[in-house]
Amino acid sequence: MIATVARSGLAPSPLRGEGWDEGLPERTTAPASSGARQPLLQLKKVNSFYGPVQAHFDLDIEVRKGQIVSLLGGNASGKSTTMKIVLGLLKPRSGEVNFNGESMLGLGTPQIIRKGIGSVPEARRLFPAMTVRENLLMGAYARSDRKAVAEDLERMLELFPRVAERIEFQAGTLSGGEQQMVAMARALMGRPQLICMDEPTMGLSPLYVDKVLELIARINGQGVSVFMVEQNASLALQIAHHGYVLQTGRIVLSGPARELLADARIRDAYLGGEGAARTAS
Repeated sequence: MIATVARSGLAPSPLRGEGWDEGLPERTTAPASSGARQPLLQLKKVNSFYGPVQAHFDLDIEVRKGQIVSLLGGNASGKSTTMKIVLGLLKPRSGEVNFNGESMLGLGTPQIIRKGIGSVPEARRLFPAMTVRENLLMGAYARSDRKAVAEDLERMLELFPRVAERIEFQAGTLSGGEQQMVAMARALMGRPQLICMDEPTMGLSPLYVDKVLELIARINGQGVSVFMVEQNASLALQIAHHGYVLQTGRIVLSGPARELLADARIRDAYLGGEGAARTAS
């Protein structure tokens, strides 16, 4: 089901507006990665630390316009720390972090959000005592175009019908899958060019895992690039264009998602390939 959605380009009318792109290629083909096209997001030779402990070693990652890029890795590999760097929550000791060709180093998180990066954080982090409607509107806190905000709210309710059914409920009463949809819709209310998603399927039932990944593919098909941290390599690579594998702060493998899915090293490490079977025995 997920692979079908990813290849079909299922989508209602594209999400459009200030900072949102039109005319993107179909989901079956990733955007060209030639040097002629500048990456939308680029981390170059990034070294980061928590006190004396180094978290990243010359980290190089690119997300191009129109792509879903998956960052894979186990616990303590540095995945969530990568998201913190992109969002300005952790300053690297060295290296470059560029968005649309401009350096993001030294900018605070509110400035980065205004530049066109949305965030769907790990564990959703909604405002539990506020209604779903209020949570969604918080995603547009940096916008002053009230009419367009109202239009975007209606668009979110069309894209996420389950959210529409819960619009006046307190966010804390929703299931984990419903909360994940609210978090995604909240990020879209800021009209981002890029959404950073940290473990979007974590803690969800299998049914909601499928739904969330289908929605990520649909959002991407409507013009929003996605940088996604995931542990579930099989599902993440089914909807991604490109993937990176992070291990103890170093990129150890990268390439087109379909090639990574067929790579024996990915199968052994994540999908229970022959090497993994031999290890288990």
